[in-house]
Amino acid sequence: MDGLQNAEHLAAWLRDMRPRLAVPLTDADLREVNDSDLRVARELRDAVRTLTVATVDGRDPDPAAVATLNRRARQAPRWRELRTAPEPHMTVRTTGRPVAAAVAALAEEAVALFAGPLRHDLRACPGPGCVLYFVRDTPRREWCSAGCGNRARAARHYAKARQEAQG
Repeated sequence: MDGLQNAEHLAAWLRDMRPRLAVPLTDADLREVNDSDLRVARELRDAVRTLTVATVDGRDPDPAAVATLNRRARQAPRWRELRTAPEPHMTVRTTGRPVAAAVAALAEEAVALFAGPLRHDLRACPGPGCVLYFVRDTPRREWCSAGCGNRARAARHYAKARQEAQG
């Protein structure tokens, strides 16, 4: 969610995130993403980043960021319903716009993260030029993604090779 330049970027990000979202979004929902949705998503992104930095640095959370996160978490009520055909399964329903409900669900997940035990496993990615954070889910995990790990290893290799060539 870091590169949200316009509503189309938000729609593309939500499209990529669909499998991980609590609220299902259709292509029609994504075509309706607008500048208001972008403003809300950016506000949530900024609050989550502020809270993440404070958590990683061991500081108290910013009250304004907490207020923003809570305000966004309560925006769109949603519930689960049981469907029985063709087989029993769950579907998520909302009273609001699905995009607003999806952003509210993201805010709820952030609330669970910052209020739960996983907050102690938040880390800043040490990858070269990376600005992302991640939950360290295994003791060996050092980077936000395999790509950052590869870039870090490559940078170390090239620095060592340059040093050996000069030395």
